Amino acid sequence: MTVLASALNPSDPDYRGHREAMLAKLAELDAEHAKALAGGGEKYVERHRKRGKLLARERIELLLDPDTPFLELSPLAAWGSDWTVGASLVTGIGVVEGVECVITANDPTVRGGASNPWSLKKALRANDIALANRLPLISLVESGGADLPSQKEIFIPGGAIFRDLTRLSAAGIPTIAVVFGNSTAGGAYVPGMSDHTIMVKERAKVFLGGPPLVKMATGEESDDESLGGADMHARVSGLADHFAVDEPDALRQARRVVARLNHRKAYPDPGHAEPPKYDPEELLGIVPGDLKIPFDPREVIARIVDASDFDEFKPLYGASLVTGWASLHGYPVGILANARGVLFSEESQKAAQFIQLANQRDIPLLFLHNTTGYMVGKEYEQGGIIKHGAMMINAVSNSRVPHLSVLMGASYGAGHYGMCGRAYDPRFLFAWPSAKSAVMGPQQLAGVLSIVARQSAAAKGRPYDDEADAALRAMVEQQIESESLPMFLSGRLYDDGVVDPRDTRTVLGLCLSAVHTAPYEGARGGFGVFRM
Repeated sequence: MTVLASALNPSDPDYRGHREAMLAKLAELDAEHAKALAGGGEKYVERHRKRGKLLARERIELLLDPDTPFLELSPLAAWGSDWTVGASLVTGIGVVEGVECVITANDPTVRGGASNPWSLKKALRANDIALANRLPLISLVESGGADLPSQKEIFIPGGAIFRDLTRLSAAGIPTIAVVFGNSTAGGAYVPGMSDHTIMVKERAKVFLGGPPLVKMATGEESDDESLGGADMHARVSGLADHFAVDEPDALRQARRVVARLNHRKAYPDPGHAEPPKYDPEELLGIVPGDLKIPFDPREVIARIVDASDFDEFKPLYGASLVTGWASLHGYPVGILANARGVLFSEESQKAAQFIQLANQRDIPLLFLHNTTGYMVGKEYEQGGIIKHGAMMINAVSNSRVPHLSVLMGASYGAGHYGMCGRAYDPRFLFAWPSAKSAVMGPQQLAGVLSIVARQSAAAKGRPYDDEADAALRAMVEQQIESESLPMFLSGRLYDDGVVDPRDTRTVLGLCLSAVHTAPYEGARGGFGVFRM
């Protein structure tokens, strides 16, 4: 085996400084995750419990196989907005009766589980993951529908929720709805369009229009139970396939439905994999607090891949990008990892060839980001950096093997694109608390604006206000810095979550397992025109 050697020294002052900086960021992250776990707050949690109901995550826990992990996705959705962190919805991947499933659960302690613009985005992302990876979708439903004051941002795009349910079903991907409470108005179409629907006695309320709306629209007097109760839908309308006496019974029945799906993975489980030779705890001290300082991504690779075994591809060419082959939890992967930040022509061409090789061999790709983008300057422009960068982006765009991305450090400019950023549809994308992503670094962006403003003033023959320029630069730097941080980006669902570096191997293993539920085949050509 080609086991990576490590030069990391945990007693080195720089390492300890990096570790302390990462631990501080993780403490901030834990505080924000706690807000999502708190839901609507103590008052509404207590009210929910007094009604004899389980919380969203408690429902998920009962649904899952005992002692199996749940990979929660987008827990920081809506961070930095006027909405509650978590966006009144829990989504993730878990194992039910041995079957990996995408699970969504409304959090009724947050405005009755009503959908806001961020919960809509979160739900649509979960649907995308279910479709791309052929994972059954289980919806744990208790929602008052759209949050009406924000309907202008929900109504039109919200129709995609129902479209997705029908497309999943048409693709042979099972959909299951378990209704614990309200599922009204547009929300009634979730159980209505799912393959299997379970409703809880005297709790589920599924109707297009509740009694007040029916009264206003038709003059008819009605009550919740006769209009949309579980008993009525099980006996009269036929909307309910299964009638549950209480919440645990509903979750038990959901498990039995999954057990009978005959849903199979496209690829077998690879079995036991040898863990890395190095302690994953050491991942905390690798990335410097100042991202201008480079670090060797091989130290990361050595702590996440099986047996720390890595066969590097073109190690002497394009040294700012590390490429090579490994396995992770038994699954083969091709890895692209930024070494010194900048991508030159050599790195771009190396990446394009490596991506083509992975497609020839049907091997998934893992992108480990720490890039400031493609190199600029007269020498590099004349050397063809545009066409070579375009070659790398072409390869990434047209690659058909599954892609996974992890933002460890910087991910700026077109380098973010070439390394398979969100716009390039990686199957999963996660960030470390140390990550930053923007069109360019804050100082560079503020400096560019300053130069343009100075040139504009000179062209008009006007004096330039240096004091105002300094204030503007400081303001812009602060704005871009705050908007490039992982919690800000995760709040907007530009990633699938901010993870503790020590959990990276586990998270990627769960993702690779999910990815191998769906068959895939690499591109055998069809990359478009490579400009040489």
